[in-house]
Amino acid sequence: MAAMPLTFLTIFISSSSLLFIPSFSLSHYLTADYYQKTCPRFDQIIQDTTTNKQITSPTTAAATLRLFFHDALIQGCDASVLISSTPFNKAERDADINLSLPGDAFDVVVRAKTALELACPGVVSCADILAVATRNLVTMAGGPYYPVKLGRKDGLVSKASAVDGNLPLPGMSITQIIKIFESRGFSVQEMVALSGAHTIGFSHCKEFSSNIYNYSKESQPDPSYNPRFAEALRNACADYQKNPTLSVFNDVMSPNKFDNKYFQNLPEGLGLLSSDRALYSDPRTRPYVELYGKDQDEFFKAFALAMQKLSEYDIKTGRDGEIRHRCDAFNR
Repeated sequence: MAAMPLTFLTIFISSSSLLFIPSFSLSHYLTADYYQKTCPRFDQIIQDTTTNKQITSPTTAAATLRLFFHDALIQGCDASVLISSTPFNKAERDADINLSLPGDAFDVVVRAKTALELACPGVVSCADILAVATRNLVTMAGGPYYPVKLGRKDGLVSKASAVDGNLPLPGMSITQIIKIFESRGFSVQEMVALSGAHTIGFSHCKEFSSNIYNYSKESQPDPSYNPRFAEALRNACADYQKNPTLSVFNDVMSPNKFDNKYFQNLPEGLGLLSSDRALYSDPRTRPYVELYGKDQDEFFKAFALAMQKLSEYDIKTGRDGEIRHRCDAFNR
């Protein structure tokens, strides 16, 4: 493999800020035109909000996509991750893994909710806002459009204790990650497709520091890295202990474009996290990595279907949920 210049690595400093029984049985309550009569400007308001936010803060798309995952994988797509903690309850957003969720993602949902409350008070759920905002922002970043059915209620429970062990972590094995998704009714192929979300966004150096410094007695960095990439990462993250906001883009080749470059990077040793690189080394996931790396249309098709499925996972309806007056607090 030809040596690559260190300049190919794009870095920046960020100053911003599973096991359940799978349930899709309630998805028939959702409809494409749910707000047609009760809030006819729903689509336009969210489109305007997401467009303006992405233009002013280009990291919003990746941030919101990550927030959506962290919401939907825990208790379904019910906006429980948006709830703020109180003296009586430590909410999901204060679980250790969620402390690094970017503020831009929360902000775009709050902005949309504020505008919708002015247009049609008490009608639109925060869960529907998050699901549609995520789709809009993925599309704005160059990704596929997919339909999002509407009519979710906002969840009535948000506990940090529900998060531990139920979200994929960079250091998890592929077997562990597969189990998290399979417990929610997702196949290995769907899991790999959803992992393609790492085509945009970034990770803090502390999340992979153990892979680039003192990895073993024989090797400073993990040998599964491209050597030049590992060297560049070590230089980029040199001050991460003093500056915990130091971050590196997940896809160093086209970090701001939603495409299939993430999958093309993995065979070259350019996967940032160990869980990324493991997708190529594990025989259960490698065929899908190769497929999506060769055919962007196949990746987009699979990602769109998996995202639509995830947005309908374990939704809340009827008395199991509510329409929050504000997204960060329960009504009662």
